[in-house]
Amino acid sequence: MSKHSKPMSIASTLSAIRPRARLPLAITGLLLSAQAQAMLPTPLTLVTTGGLGDTTDTAVIHDKIINVAITNPNNTSVNSSSSQSTKKSTKNSQNTNADQLLTTWRAQVQADNLAQHITWRRLLYVVDDKKGVFAKKNTKSEVDDAEFFLTPNGQQDAAAELDALLVAMAEQMSLPANTARTVANDSALCRFPARVHWLAETLNIDKATLQVDCPKLDDWMATIAPKQLSVMFAQEYLDNPISAFGHTLLRIDSAASAKDFTQIHHAYALNDTVDGDNKDNFALFTIKAMSGRYDNLIEIDPYPAKLADYLKDDERDTWTYQLDLTPAEVQQIMRHVWETKDLSIPYYFATDNCASEILRLIDVVRPNQQLLSQLPYVVIPSDVVNLLSRKSLLTNTRYTPADGTLRQAQLNTAKQKAHLSNQPLTKNEVNNITSEESNLLSSMSKDGQTLLPFTVSAPDNNPLDRHPMQRAHVGIGQRGDNSYIDIGLRAGFHDTLDGSSGFGQFFNLEGLAATLRFYDNEEDSNGNAPKSAVLQNFTLIRGRSFNPVNSAKKGKTWGASIEATRVNDGSQQDGTDHLVGSTAFEYGKSWAFGAPRTDTSGLISGEMPPQLCYAFGTGAIQAGRGINKGYRVGAGVNAGCLYQINNHLRAQAELQLPYWYHGSSDDSNVRGHYWQPITTLGLHYDIDKKQALRLDASYEWQNRIDANDDIKLAYMRYF
Repeated sequence: MSKHSKPMSIASTLSAIRPRARLPLAITGLLLSAQAQAMLPTPLTLVTTGGLGDTTDTAVIHDKIINVAITNPNNTSVNSSSSQSTKKSTKNSQNTNADQLLTTWRAQVQADNLAQHITWRRLLYVVDDKKGVFAKKNTKSEVDDAEFFLTPNGQQDAAAELDALLVAMAEQMSLPANTARTVANDSALCRFPARVHWLAETLNIDKATLQVDCPKLDDWMATIAPKQLSVMFAQEYLDNPISAFGHTLLRIDSAASAKDFTQIHHAYALNDTVDGDNKDNFALFTIKAMSGRYDNLIEIDPYPAKLADYLKDDERDTWTYQLDLTPAEVQQIMRHVWETKDLSIPYYFATDNCASEILRLIDVVRPNQQLLSQLPYVVIPSDVVNLLSRKSLLTNTRYTPADGTLRQAQLNTAKQKAHLSNQPLTKNEVNNITSEESNLLSSMSKDGQTLLPFTVSAPDNNPLDRHPMQRAHVGIGQRGDNSYIDIGLRAGFHDTLDGSSGFGQFFNLEGLAATLRFYDNEEDSNGNAPKSAVLQNFTLIRGRSFNPVNSAKKGKTWGASIEATRVNDGSQQDGTDHLVGSTAFEYGKSWAFGAPRTDTSGLISGEMPPQLCYAFGTGAIQAGRGINKGYRVGAGVNAGCLYQINNHLRAQAELQLPYWYHGSSDDSNVRGHYWQPITTLGLHYDIDKKQALRLDASYEWQNRIDANDDIKLAYMRYF
């Protein structure tokens, strides 16, 4: 025997011998054993059992010899070799099965080009830019977080990421059928359930064969128990600038709250918001939120607590729209939320915000609708609601009044009764109704867990009824002795003369608006000729918040603006207009009057009376090269009234009384300070929701400027 040869055990030797040869060989073996035993001590077991005298047949002898070879604990070399051989065989079998699965799957993935499938790209947070003329297909995920990927280059390589997930799935499926299910919260199958689900569906894989338990995921899904999704819209709220454009979140209904809308304690809220630093001042906070220097924050909270923030704290009406999604789509969206809820992704207040996230989630299960790419670059919550409506993705609509709306409805009812009885309400009676401290009327139960029935009509602030956000206009006008044509564009939002349906009463917020003016270039009576084309105005932001003191609405009346605009310089004789940068702030009071709206059923609404008057104290600073000394500061009073003539026609008149200061001057013809009163009148007629005509007129009560009057008629188109 070679020194490299391995000894063969008796068991393996006999098992390899043909049956006919077993009997003589067995007898020979016994004889040799007996001869050896004569020279060695006899084992006790053989003495006590009479083993030497046993006349068992050869088959029994064969079985005993084999049994000894297998069960003898001292036969370690045999046991070890057999165990290693079994494990190696099992592992080789598993590897073979995994390789076979991967070969089949990879062939199908390549044939169907699944790495570039739109759903796979959506699951990886790849968002294509389809909004501009130079739109292109993106090749990179928006997520810059290694935890979101299985491969080092997963952010750029969708194919590598898909293949890595296939490998993880194949390894699980190749386990023997009787293998216990493994608990692996950090495994790929637990971290990315939406990806696994989509691949299993696409490749026709039996998901029951993926033998892994994900207790964290399972507990999370069981707690939320998603059965239905709805979009909740909270109306615009100027007293909190972050909420000035409105807000949307997802209401996640369980079976109980889906069956009964009032059972909000069985629902959750998914809210995408900015993870800002409360220590930053307002200006810094706004800049960071606009420029992506804060991360987004996905909050999943019990729905009653989140709803109370809007109805009770901010007193904002809400509208809830059930999404027309299948139960399977709801489950898949929530699986994807599990994958993305803890990611650090830049938050952009105007583009990637609470509203865009809702569309992105729906795009995961309805990718071919390309919802997110159908909105402009600036994403506004109400635009999202209207888009979902146009795509027939909304079903049931529910209105929930804020506490202030219910108090206003109660005040309207009391005033109506007082008018009919000819007994005016006392001041105490009015205060008891309008005070949020003494009047606890609410849509929510005292424990905050359910919604209560209410008997007020829905106001005219459903965002589905509003005009589109963008507006363009072309107008013709006359300034002094010169005629002109105006062309303007406004990115958003709404001013007090725009069609009021779909907005909160007296809402006024505009941003990113510009107007170009083209003059006929003729000289006026003083021999002055304006430039043929000028920038008349560029508004970065301008708004006013009206909360009438005689209503049940809480809040203040104030306004602010940042813009570049043309102004007349009244410090010099025959002063002309100049483009200046202007910042202004207003603070004052407002009053509502008239008869509140009543619907056809006779129910009183929670709307305030439709007419409004206001008075502001105002301060402003302006700077520009054309005006005297390059700057002026002013303070004064602005007062006006807004009158709703009918559903299509509105008028607004205002008197501005600014007192301007330029600084002292040695020139007797130059005034360092002066009054410059201005009266303005606006008349607006809605042709339909997308078209309107507007007449604007102004007169400056100043005899040291070259043109006092300006009148313009414009056609407006909303889009």
